Amino acid sequence: MPDLARLQLDAVSVSFPTPNGVFQALAPVDLTVPAGRFISLIGPSGCGKSTLFNVIAGLQAPTSGQVRVDGDDVTGMIGLVGYMLQKDLLLSWRTVLDNIVLGMEIRGVPVAEARERALPYLRKYGLAGFEHVYPSALSGGMRQRAALLRTLLTDTDIILLDEPFGALDAQTKSRMQDWLLQIWADFQKTVVFVTHDVEEAVYLSDDIYVMATRPGRIVERLDVPLARPRSRALVSDPRFIEIKEHCLSLLSHDTSDAPLAVA
Repeated sequence: MPDLARLQLDAVSVSFPTPNGVFQALAPVDLTVPAGRFISLIGPSGCGKSTLFNVIAGLQAPTSGQVRVDGDDVTGMIGLVGYMLQKDLLLSWRTVLDNIVLGMEIRGVPVAEARERALPYLRKYGLAGFEHVYPSALSGGMRQRAALLRTLLTDTDIILLDEPFGALDAQTKSRMQDWLLQIWADFQKTVVFVTHDVEEAVYLSDDIYVMATRPGRIVERLDVPLARPRSRALVSDPRFIEIKEHCLSLLSHDTSDAPLAVA
């Protein structure tokens, strides 16, 4: 495995002033993601998953705590991680190829070189023949492929994926999950994935972090000891079912008054 980045959060918390006092959106979170690992965050709406992503990406300053990459304090620094939202945010006036190379352009790669580097990936990952069409001609799944390739080609070792398949139909979502596992194995990035779909989290992840709200925090980390590469047959595996049911049990309980767990 190449020398990839290790992500670490040290007691990261976020609070906001309100007319009624201070609102704690995120209690102190400790989280370590080993290099090349695929982890998922699951939890109810309002538990701080997106806030946590914004802190990792440097888009929001934490009230306390630090974000570290390979031991270096990178709190508040932008451009060190790739970040993909549920909406693909493809630019309508740029072709598929020119959307995919956008991240490389921003990082200073000449356009011609960026296109040359990107083209083999379009051909390998199901976008051959769509290089010069515009996003309006693509299906939802194809748009997400393009957006994910753009994120992966930004030359960052850490990738944040915030519900990238949440708006897709079930059949397309399943295909995209398998495609993501293939491309992750090829690129060997460190991935932090947010989803509301427990089965998706179990199928994709090495580890799952379950979050609770009031305030947002991690209440449990679950290891997913399922061999890779994975197939759809896993969903009937007793270990898969056990992990899924345990996650659902955690999410179904009001854990707002539970003690904080160190992840």
